[in-house]
Amino acid sequence: MTTIKLLDDTEVEAIPAVKAVFDDIRAVRKSDFVNNFWRGLANDPALLKRTWEGLKAVMMADGALDPLVREMIYIAVSTANGCTYCVHSHTAAARAKGMTDAQHGELLAVIGLAGQTNHLVTAMQIPVDPEFDVGHR
Repeated sequence: MTTIKLLDDTEVEAIPAVKAVFDDIRAVRKSDFVNNFWRGLANDPALLKRTWEGLKAVMMADGALDPLVREMIYIAVSTANGCTYCVHSHTAAARAKGMTDAQHGELLAVIGLAGQTNHLVTAMQIPVDPEFDVGHR
């Protein structure tokens, strides 16, 4: 159950700052759909705008990582952070950007292996090898 009201389109229309962000979300995504995450953030127009601008800057700007790789990284981090909503929304976004079942399977294998080995190395408190410490090269 949500801990905050999800604003519907009628409520959004009554708040110009929120309407502007929702209009931009729809334009950028070329879709009328605005998901619940944004509807929850709409309770705080400044936070909504900051978050949307940050998402555009990181996830949609041209860069060295292609959009599918960014979505797959987002899925991995969301898994590590235990965010079911983000795992679902970014898996849908990755599939929309062309992620295949095979890629998804490999991603899950990497996430699972990384989680296992991270826990093992943390439990054993293994020191970082000097060769891996890029700050001291």
